[in-house]
Amino acid sequence: MTDPARWMDALPSDAPVLVTGAAGFIGFHLAERLMQAGVPVIGLDNVNDYYDTSLKDARLALLRQYPEFQFEKADLADADALGAVFDAYKPRHVVNLAAQAGVRYSIENPRAYGEANLTGFLNVLEECRRTEVAHLVYASSSSVYGGNRKLPFSVADGVDHPVSLYAATKKANELMAHTYSHLYGLPATGLRFFTVYGPYGRPDMAYYSFAKAIVEGRPIKVFNHGEMERDFTYIDDIVEGVARLIPRPAQPNPEFDPAAPDPGTSWAPHRVYNIGNHQREKLMDFIRILEELLGREAVKEYLPMQPGDVQATWADVEALEEAVGFAPNTSLRDGLAKFVDWFRAYHGVGDAT
Repeated sequence: MTDPARWMDALPSDAPVLVTGAAGFIGFHLAERLMQAGVPVIGLDNVNDYYDTSLKDARLALLRQYPEFQFEKADLADADALGAVFDAYKPRHVVNLAAQAGVRYSIENPRAYGEANLTGFLNVLEECRRTEVAHLVYASSSSVYGGNRKLPFSVADGVDHPVSLYAATKKANELMAHTYSHLYGLPATGLRFFTVYGPYGRPDMAYYSFAKAIVEGRPIKVFNHGEMERDFTYIDDIVEGVARLIPRPAQPNPEFDPAAPDPGTSWAPHRVYNIGNHQREKLMDFIRILEELLGREAVKEYLPMQPGDVQATWADVEALEEAVGFAPNTSLRDGLAKFVDWFRAYHGVGDAT
C-alpha cells in the first residue's frame, strides 16, 4: 500500500471527510483507514436492519475508539437531517457508501431501493451542490454491466441493460452525478465495486453465508449449478483505491468527443472507475478454498441461476491504475484466509476436529 501521507497531505486538516454508510462494511473499513492516517471522519448511517445490527454496532464501537470520529445517525432520504449534518460539519470531501444493497432483495422489496438509492442519493447531490463540496466519491457497482457478455468489463463499455433493480439504481446514480457535474461543476467520481469480501463483511454475501453454513453443517446454495465466475476483491484493496481517489477531484476530459462518447469520462468533471481484482475466479474454486481454510466440507445444494444474477464478472482496472497508480492485488486464498481468521474469532469458531 502507499504511504498514507502521500494522499493525506492533500486533504484539509480542518475539514473532516463525510463517510455515509459508516456502519456498513466498506464504510467502516474506509473510515478506519482514514483515521489511522490522521484524517478526521464524520460517519453517517441509519443503522437499518437489512442484516443483523449487532455487526453494525460492533463496527461502530471500533470506530468510536478514535478521537477523530464523530457519528450521526440519520437517513439519506431525510433531506432536513442530512442538511443539518452538512451545516454542522461543513465537509469538503464526501464519500457516499450508504445504499440499500443486495441484488436479490431488490426483487423482494423494490421500494426500499427507490428511497435509499435514488431519493437518498439525490439529497446527497443537493447538499454537495449547496455547500460546494470539493469532491464527491460515490459507490456504484459492477452490477451495472448487467447483460454485458464482453469480458473483462471496461468503463468504456456501455451499461444500458441492467438485469436487477439494484443495478438500475446504481446506473441511475452515475447519470444523476454526471448531471450535477455538468450543471453545477460538482467534481464527482463513481466507483464500480466488484464482489468485495473480508473481515466484518456483510452476512448476506456468499463468502460469509457459506462460511456460516459450512461450520454449522447446513447446505450452501450453489446457483447456476456452480457455473459462476466472480472478480473477488479484498476489502483492503477497495479501501486503498478509494482513499487515493478522495483528494483527486474528477477532472473534465479535454479529449472527450461527443461524436464518439467515452462512457467512463466526460466534458464535465465526472469519472467512473472499476475497482476489482482484475481476474475472475470460478465459484467452485472459491468454495474449495473456503472448505480447506475451514477444515470442513460443504454440503452443496445445486440450484439454477437466480433472477437478476449474472454468470460472470471481471474488472478491467486500467483506468484506475492510470489515475492513482494502484490496482487491487490480494489473492483469493490470502484474502479468504484473513476473513476466516476474523470469522473464527468473531463467532468463536474453533478449528475442525
